[in-house]
Amino acid sequence: MNTSSTLAPSAKTSLEGRYLTFRLGTESYGIGVMSVQEIIRLESITTVPQLPNHVRGVINLRGRIVPVVDLRIRFGLATAEDGERTCIIVVQVVTRRGRVPMGLLVDAVEEVLNLGKNDVAPPPEFGCAVDVTFLRGMARIRDQVKTLLDINRVLTDEQLDELHSAAA
Repeated sequence: MNTSSTLAPSAKTSLEGRYLTFRLGTESYGIGVMSVQEIIRLESITTVPQLPNHVRGVINLRGRIVPVVDLRIRFGLATAEDGERTCIIVVQVVTRRGRVPMGLLVDAVEEVLNLGKNDVAPPPEFGCAVDVTFLRGMARIRDQVKTLLDINRVLTDEQLDELHSAAA
């Protein structure tokens, strides 16, 4: 079983590559394009009782029920009204159950960047009180810093199990 995609990046793991960048408020984030299935306009999201508050609900994506995670809430950011650029990035997340689709609610999609090894640094050390396992690295682009996410670690296995049960 290949677990390298679910582990935090090591010195051997290359952070360079292609990333889809998006905005949450004033901050910019990126995820590897190989995880992205598609980007869709915001559509009606069906709420499901008793899910964590960062799970907005589920959508019907061509007959498949896909949970939608509000990344603003997941990251503890201020809530905001959905805007005209609000969209859902559908990604494939690697879990112990295999690959599962998940929607990420974001404020706006920016661009696809091709990052070289000189553009990306490992996540900074914040100390033991801060969990940064979901960070792949930090990209320096045009005097701006973009946080690169490990999409397989944004939610814990327990949270993913809960989403899978809700979607079923």
